Amino acid sequence: MSHPDDLLVGIAAMVESEHSSRMSLTVVVPGAVITGRLAPEALWKERVAEVLRDSAQLAHFAAAFTPSAKAADDEPPRGAVRPTHLHFHVARILQGSFGIPDTGGMYRVSLENVSAWTIGDMGYSDQ
Repeated sequence: MSHPDDLLVGIAAMVESEHSSRMSLTVVVPGAVITGRLAPEALWKERVAEVLRDSAQLAHFAAAFTPSAKAADDEPPRGAVRPTHLHFHVARILQGSFGIPDTGGMYRVSLENVSAWTIGDMGYSDQ
């Protein structure tokens, strides 16, 4: 079992506690380089649920991303729990000289799987 980088865990905790989605990050995980902006988990889940609700075929899956009233009451205060995942939005998987998808996607990455990282979005060329 790998041990997540404490500095990266600290960055993830700051994103969670500040409710900020402005931190740009690029990570290397098995099989991919992902670049984009981090979002707090609750905001990320809310956006995923919105996308799913807009789909006739996938709308019922939105419930998995929507906290129930009881679960929200049982949640510990923000920052009290050590983050286990990074939540990317407006993110791309870098593949060769371009990013997939063009418009950016929503990715959840286990901190344990990050082997390297850097602050900021990695540039790419669509040419």
